[in-house]
Amino acid sequence: MFILRDLLVSLQTPFSNTELGRERSHWFVFTLLVVIVPFTSSMTSNLLRALRTLFGLDLDRRRFYTFMASSTLPWDRLWSVVWGAIPNPLVDGRLLVALDDSINNKSGRKIFGGGFFHDHTAKLNQPSYPWSQNIVAIGLLKIVKGRWSCLPLAFRFYFMKKDIDANAPTAQKSGRTVVFQSKMAQAVEMLKAVAAQFADAPVLVVADSWFGNNGLWRPLSESGFRFDLLSRLRANITLYELPPLRLPGARGRTRKYGARLGSVSDRASAFREQACSYSIFLYGKKREVWAYDRVLMLKNLRCPVRVVWVFRKTRWVAFFTTDLTLGVEQIIEYYGARWKIESGFKEIKQEIGSARSQTRNAHAVINHLNFCMMATTITWIYADRITADPQRRHIVKGRTSFAFSDVRRLIANAALSEDFLRLWPAPLKSQNNSFVSLLLRMVA
Repeated sequence: MFILRDLLVSLQTPFSNTELGRERSHWFVFTLLVVIVPFTSSMTSNLLRALRTLFGLDLDRRRFYTFMASSTLPWDRLWSVVWGAIPNPLVDGRLLVALDDSINNKSGRKIFGGGFFHDHTAKLNQPSYPWSQNIVAIGLLKIVKGRWSCLPLAFRFYFMKKDIDANAPTAQKSGRTVVFQSKMAQAVEMLKAVAAQFADAPVLVVADSWFGNNGLWRPLSESGFRFDLLSRLRANITLYELPPLRLPGARGRTRKYGARLGSVSDRASAFREQACSYSIFLYGKKREVWAYDRVLMLKNLRCPVRVVWVFRKTRWVAFFTTDLTLGVEQIIEYYGARWKIESGFKEIKQEIGSARSQTRNAHAVINHLNFCMMATTITWIYADRITADPQRRHIVKGRTSFAFSDVRRLIANAALSEDFLRLWPAPLKSQNNSFVSLLLRMVA
């Protein structure tokens, strides 16, 4: 209860000290709370009903909708407060940041950010190019109560250049067409902001093979911050030995690359017999993994990297990192933890309910997704700060760790208690405890 109150009170500081600013800060923290509380999806109308019913806020409908579509909410400062509230953000002395993009299916054709984006996960009975929003996001990977978790840190809406050139209504913000940015440029912009917040820590960016190339690595390496990259290698990438040492008095320019070794696929066949067994914490438990590693050169990154081949019975996969100090166990475990950003997208879209929102105004769309992502991060911070491990409510075979929904339920119990409302530094109307208890039983 005190943990939740302290987290929310800190989020009021970025607002101005005027009467309007204090009112908006009060609305903000309780809107964030009702997004977390697992009663309904986070559509604006549902949030308004929850604020009135659960917390007794006397809100005018028109003013609340204006607040939700405000263009002046201080999101940059709010996110900075949230980043600073994350306990023990480093893993082995470095900041692990997952990077990926995802689509958010929509139905309204006038929704900001909408477009026909490719869905690489589409099934046979689903369209390959659904009408959706494309979101580039980063999240902090860290272990919370013995399990890997991904805490959303920032996001950007990606717009196709053809839609911007055509002045599409879905690419209009405050009457102006948005400026085109590639996904790589958006990712670099967000990563640099995080690196500036945690200036004393090196940042290891964990991404899939789409982002794991020089389009991301070059601007990061030239940014002035300490970045490293961990990604998956494509099978057709050509590998080279490290350049040979230059002998004293040798003529000609220094060689940048050593002997050509062939493709990643060719080397996998050659190195399979040299693989060693490693015990690695992967996907929730200790697993035995056969792997082989070697420091080589990549021409597309123009730098030495540590390449790790992981072998299964009939298949293999290869990872690489620019951080040569990482061990084989760390490389495999960190890349395995990258999957948590995919789980995070599910939490935001389905459990928190960002996919159900049909807001169309650009600022309303941006604010709503900010609320959903910040609510997810606050939930994981709360789970990390409490003393006891959350208990798993619904037993799943093979899983012993708690779920995201279990933490949301703990927050709901704390937020709807009389003690929390009594300690909150603002006058609130009394609650009907029997009605709140009924709601809690309904969502059990």
